[in-house]
Amino acid sequence: MEIITGGVTAAKGFQAAATAAGIKYQDRMDMAMIVSEAPAAVAGAFTTNVVQAAPVKWDKKIVAGEGPARAVVVNAGIANACTGEEGMGYCQKTAEAVEGSLGIPAGQVLVASTGVIGMQLPMEKLAAGIQAMAPSLSGTKEQSHQAACAIMTTDTKPKEAAVTFEIGGKTVTIGGMCKGSGMIHPNMCTMLGFLTTDLAISRELLQEALKTDVQDTYNMVSVDGDTSTNDTVLLLANGMAGNEEITEKDENYRKFTEALNYINTALAKKMAGDGEGATALFETKVIHADTKEHAKILAKSVICSSLTKAAIFGHDANWGRILCALGYSGVTFDPDAIELFFQSKSGSIQIYRDGVAAGYSEEEATKILSDEEVTVLVDMKMGDAEAAAWGCDLTYDYVKINADYRS
Repeated sequence: MEIITGGVTAAKGFQAAATAAGIKYQDRMDMAMIVSEAPAAVAGAFTTNVVQAAPVKWDKKIVAGEGPARAVVVNAGIANACTGEEGMGYCQKTAEAVEGSLGIPAGQVLVASTGVIGMQLPMEKLAAGIQAMAPSLSGTKEQSHQAACAIMTTDTKPKEAAVTFEIGGKTVTIGGMCKGSGMIHPNMCTMLGFLTTDLAISRELLQEALKTDVQDTYNMVSVDGDTSTNDTVLLLANGMAGNEEITEKDENYRKFTEALNYINTALAKKMAGDGEGATALFETKVIHADTKEHAKILAKSVICSSLTKAAIFGHDANWGRILCALGYSGVTFDPDAIELFFQSKSGSIQIYRDGVAAGYSEEEATKILSDEEVTVLVDMKMGDAEAAAWGCDLTYDYVKINADYRS
């Protein structure tokens, strides 16, 4: 596997475009479109929130169907959530607008929205945006980057990733982009994510691969404990790499899932590090747990702890908060047996062992916690299972951003 630059246009046969439609924002691009030159198998994973936006309902039907997909249209600024039948009608009209501009059947058009809940979309602006994007569709890295920028809301940076790998002598590529900064919590983590690959693979295995991988990637991210109404990850595979179609879980399938995991992990960490108001990516790694499920529960408990997140922001080695978060996770363990460490590019320091503080240097701990990426390593001393979860520090700016989000 080789890591390359690029995003949703890295794979063969995929094009992207972006435009400023003025849906909510008046000073930036706010619409993006992804189009596959060939019909693509499609897989999806969606929010677990009972309140689901119209685009989620629309996309679920397409993913559950037997037909291919060819296009994705995304808007930022208005979520099209809690908008009733009118909102569902806008999904249909958006797909029909793509059909009118590109000749792609409306039933092969996926839609996604992010932004304020409860507002109706200005359909005339969406239709105009689609018309503006159609002639500028391109497979260049520049267009991929523009699309990644156009789907942002409170994000401060675009999020892209791409890799290549070999299957049967053919070079296969996976690329992706996502947005996510606030209202982010596991199952699914609050986000929009779009993945493209030129791999030939059965629809069933594509869906299984995505469904399995989100459990260890996007579902291990939390910024603020809120799960969105719009969470969507879509994966399109158009087969243009020319490999023999993958129809069973063989070595080729393993190579694909390994590459898919890299893309999803990279994008998940980019979201966590760009949490609203964040100054640091906060990772928790749990090792030597008795089961994988317990390792995941423990890791998520720490990165979801508001007190721990605040301590990371203050560069304060307040290990008691970490121990507390582990203790209320629901997993049974011996507090006197575990060990805790802080790690970053500045080094590693043990902060807890044998049930007490490890006699560490506060100055050294503060230096480690002052880096842009900080890891808490938890050694449970119970078995061989491990897991990682990602979040960010909790800052004053998080409250500022969300206090006036609608204005």
